[in-house]
Order: sequence, then structure tokens, then C-alpha cells
Amino acid sequence: GAQAPPSSSRTVIDLRRQGRAHERKGSPMAGCDAMMSPDHKRPHASSPSTQPGPSRYTEPLGVTEPKRGRPLLHGDRFIPQRSAMNMDVSHFELTRAHQNENAGVNASPAKEEYKRELAANLFAGNASNKVLTFRRFPAPLSRTPGGAFDESSLRVLYTQNRDAGMLHKRYSRHIPQAPERILDAPELLDDYYLNLLDWNSSNVLGVALGDSIYLWNATDGSIQQLMQTQGDQAHVTSLSWAQEGSYMAVGTSDHKVQIWDVQKLRQVRCMLGHRARVSSLSWNGPLVSSGGRDSLVLHHDVRVAEHRVGTLRGHTQEVCGLKWSPSGNQLASGGNDNILNIWDDRYTSSAHGMCEHPLFRLDQHQAAVKALAWCPWQRHLLASGGGTADRMIRFWNSSTGACLNAVDTHSQVCALQWARHNKELVSSHGYSHNQLILWKYPSMVKVAELTGHTSRVLHMAQSPDGTTVVTPAADETLRFWKILSGGEASKKERAAAKESILNSMSIR
Repeated sequence: GAQAPPSSSRTVIDLRRQGRAHERKGSPMAGCDAMMSPDHKRPHASSPSTQPGPSRYTEPLGVTEPKRGRPLLHGDRFIPQRSAMNMDVSHFELTRAHQNENAGVNASPAKEEYKRELAANLFAGNASNKVLTFRRFPAPLSRTPGGAFDESSLRVLYTQNRDAGMLHKRYSRHIPQAPERILDAPELLDDYYLNLLDWNSSNVLGVALGDSIYLWNATDGSIQQLMQTQGDQAHVTSLSWAQEGSYMAVGTSDHKVQIWDVQKLRQVRCMLGHRARVSSLSWNGPLVSSGGRDSLVLHHDVRVAEHRVGTLRGHTQEVCGLKWSPSGNQLASGGNDNILNIWDDRYTSSAHGMCEHPLFRLDQHQAAVKALAWCPWQRHLLASGGGTADRMIRFWNSSTGACLNAVDTHSQVCALQWARHNKELVSSHGYSHNQLILWKYPSMVKVAELTGHTSRVLHMAQSPDGTTVVTPAADETLRFWKILSGGEASKKERAAAKESILNSMSIR
């Protein structure tokens, strides 16, 4: 009738429980000694006990041993459980470093979205990972008594794509990587601060080459010369079409703003006011605004003799970017002083039309702000791009002055164009990649990246049908890229894709 000695696993469990039970009252060893009788001290390792008999260890009061084969259902809140931790992911969380200097400004939108999608699939929708975990993994899929997985638990896995073949197939647009047409542009000035290209509503492209302006009709391919500056060292520094497309404003290096009748090929007006070259122009109905190297923005009313109706003083260096909003209520001006100003019509109520305080003065850019574009399908949305030292595209709410988003393009931003029919944005770049990028808005994921120019892409304009952009570069070429979609052309493409046999449900 001798009693069998307890198992070693039971002894270890009892010691651990006993130590935790008395941890708050003193040292663990003191607690253990208090629970043991003097005659039942733990023997030294040098003289182990070999006599069979009852256990030398006593159980703590009120603690019972769990049944054999059943794991503990609770753990210590101060001791992490390794079985519930992914050690590889925990090591990654501890050792990863932000290699991108602009990591907080959405430096690589495509990679960030890829990481989010990947994490959502790997971590079941929860991308966060704790280095230390204090609770177990969630219960696994339920099994039947025979050991197989329950059919109801796997029904979603095998039936979620059951109706995938019946869904409407999403239209996928082909974006050509090569330009549709290339034209030579000799004597195109390699000057970042000028604006030498514009495309009007009549499908006529105007481009300044040296001291002359040439008109290229995209419908029939005809070319004619509009004008040529007079005087030594004089050249064209900016041009802009009026909304109706029959008049063009021209800025020159000898401080003049000229108005030309394109149908009659003659100058109808010459307006003075600047003390340096006129590097930017923008129309708003009968009002044409001009920005110059003298840091001024002037408003000219072409209908009256006293054409100068407003003066805006908000920059300290050359005004190289100037755009009126589609509604005509706000004007954005960017300068070589790294400042972006948003103006309203308060100049009309001031003495002599002078205004020195813009509606918003935005100084987040770190280089010259030339690239400006108002969104045609969302009010109060303005995009701006910075020069070589900045490389950022920023999006602004012009009604509040708040910066909505910022993207590091890793290259000088020369021009921006919103797509008229899709939520997309095109940017042209200079140093150091000389490429075009088509972005998806608002995620700012790169849809396409187009290369071909061998020097910086200085300007950009969009065709009246909204499908093509043209880019002149310092390599003296004009390249036409048919990368946008929308309007009637998009409807025809979608209809052709729908009727294609490649998109049919079955082939017989």
C-alpha cells in the first residue's frame, strides 16, 4: 500500500504556482520556505534522496492540479506567450528603419497601397503586429468528430467566387508607352520660368520658338506663323489663348503684353505696366492677368482704354505660375520665392485696384512654384508642383487654404494637367528623370510612367477632346501622348471592348 510519488510535471506546476502566490508578500523563496515545514526542505543537489515515499513538496493551499491532457485556459498577464507570437514579424517590427527621407509625406504611394493590400490579406484585415503578445491565437476552424473541417466553416472560402463569371467585366484602358506624334521645335528656350505653349478650343496649338509664335492645326496639320518680336534680344516669354480661342495674349521680354487676333493674324492691342519680362499669363473672360519678373501680377481689361484695373503685390521674386480657377472667382500665383498665393476679387474694392494681402499665402514648397492646375470636376481643388529642391506635388483646398495631400515625385515638377473626364492627373518633370507620370486621384498611385524626352519637359497642354497631352522639352521636340480617356472617344472604346470576343462569357 505504498503511495506512488508524484510526477515531475506536477512538482514544477506546484512550485510555479507557489512562487506567484507569494510574490506580492515578499521574496519568492521566502514564500516557498513559509509554505514548507522545517523537516521538508528541498534536498541539496549533492545528496539527492533515493528513498521512495511521499512527496517532499506540499501544494499551496487552495490550488488544485488540472486534469491531465487539458491545457491551462489562462495565462499570466505579465508573461508573453511565445506560442501566440510571430517571431519573424516581431523582429521585422523592431529592426525596420525609415529609409525614405520623406517617409511621412507619402513618398511612394504605389508601394504604400501595395503594402496595405498585402497586409490586409496576410493579417486577416489587421495589418498591425504586437511585438509581445499576452493572449492566444483565435480558435482554429471547427472540426467534425472525424477530424475533417466543418463544411459550414469553409463554405465562404469555396463559394465567394461562384458568381465571378457573371459579374460585369471592368473596362481596362490601354495606355501607350510611346508618343503618337513627334514634331521638331527648334530654338525652343530652355527656361523653367517661362510658359511657351497652349492649346485652344479650336484644336490649334500655339508654341513660341525664339522670337516667333507658330500655330499648328491639329485637325489638318497645317502650320502658320502668327508673329515675330521686334528689336534686338527680344523674344516671346509667355502666351495664352482666350477661352473662345480666337484671341491670344503674348508676353515678351521687353515688358509688353500683346493681344493678337488669330483669324486675321494681326495685333490688336499692346499693354504696358511691367518693368521686366512677362513670364506668365491667364485669361478670365475679358480680363487677362500677367505675372512678371518684377514680382507683380497685373489685371488688364482688354475692353477699355485704361486697361490696368488691378495690381497684386504678394511675391518678392518672379511670378512664373498663374492660373484662374474655372469659376473665375480665384487666382493662383506661384513665384520663384517658393510662395503660392491664392487671390480673390478684393482688389476691386481697394484704392487704385491695389492689393497686397492674398486670401491665402502658402509657403510649404521649398522651391519655385511654376506648375499650377485647377481641377475641372471638383471645386476649390488646386494642384501645385515645386522645383528641383522641392519635387513635391501638393493639393490644396482653396476655400480653407488647407493642404490635402503631398506626394514626393523625386524629380523637378514642371507642369500639371488634370484629366477632364477621369479622376487622373498628369505631371511633367525635369531634373533628373525627364518623364511624364499619369496619377490616379486621390490615391496618387502611378498609372503609367512615360519616358522619351532626353531633357527636362518644360511645358504641357491638353487637347480640347481631353484625350491627348503635348509636351515640349529642352531637347527641342514636341511629343503628343494619347494617354487620357473620356467623352465620346471613351464611349466608343468601351463599346468596342464590350463587343470584343475576348470579353465574351463563352467561345463556341
